[in-house]
Order: sequence, then C-alpha cells, then structure tokens
Amino acid sequence: MSNTPVAGFGTENLEIIAFRLHDQEFCVKTTTIREIRGWAPSTPIPHSPPEVLGVMNLRGTVIPIIDLAHKLGMKSTVANERSAIVVAEVHSMVIGLVVDRVSDILTVRGDQVQPVPEITTSFDKSFAEGIIANETGMICFLNLARMFKEREVEDLAA
Repeated sequence: MSNTPVAGFGTENLEIIAFRLHDQEFCVKTTTIREIRGWAPSTPIPHSPPEVLGVMNLRGTVIPIIDLAHKLGMKSTVANERSAIVVAEVHSMVIGLVVDRVSDILTVRGDQVQPVPEITTSFDKSFAEGIIANETGMICFLNLARMFKEREVEDLAA
C-alpha cells in the first residue's frame, strides 16, 4: 500500500474529531463541528428518509438528526447513554449526527491522510476524504460536504 498523502492537505496541521460507529473509527474536521451533545431522543418525522431518525430542538432551532451509520451503509446505530450527537454545519445547514461515542480530538499532519484504496469499480469512495493510520488503528476521514449533497441537505430542511 502506498504512503502517498491525499492531494490538497499538504503538510498543514488538521484538527479532527474522531468518533466510533460500531467497531470502526471515523473522523471529520473540527471546523465543520458546532458542538457535541449527549444522546437525547428525537421526534420522528413521517415519510422521512431511512437515515433520518427525526428532529430535535437545539436552542430554538429544529435540526434533523441523522443515523450516520445507516448513511454510511452500516447497520443502524442503537443509541444508548454513551451515544452522542455531533452537531455539524454542512452547506450552511445544521444537522445532528448520531455516533456511538466521541473518541478524541486530534491534530494530524495533512500528509498523514492517505488515499482510500480502489476496491472495485462500483465502490463509491466519495464519502471518504482519506484514511489516517495511527498507532491504535485506522481512522476513516469523512467528507460531510460530499456525503450530504447541497440539494439533499435542503430536502432535510423542508
């Protein structure tokens, strides 16, 4: 496997927040994160997409709550007292992402982010910015802007 860094990150430091979904570690840039909240049930919305658990009131603003595991094609998260809601801003809209737990806030060099390997021609790696290999394992670096297309985010707000 190549240690070629992902283009665009250079050697600048990246602040990331790492979290777990099932037995896998994922991360996003901290610049997309507004806050981290403890688990709280959401209000279901009839006929919403399967990854939308519902909505919650965040200081007077109603935001959609997304089952991030389901969005990534994994088994849905069963929320418990250790679960967290990572509140992120994507395409100028605030959404809540349910994760099993937040692991860490880290600083990594951009050249530590390696490209996602080609698996098959039908594999869509657009959600992943890259992979960070560290001493405890590997972290999949997610790109929320590509994961939630602008039109899709608008539909969540509707």
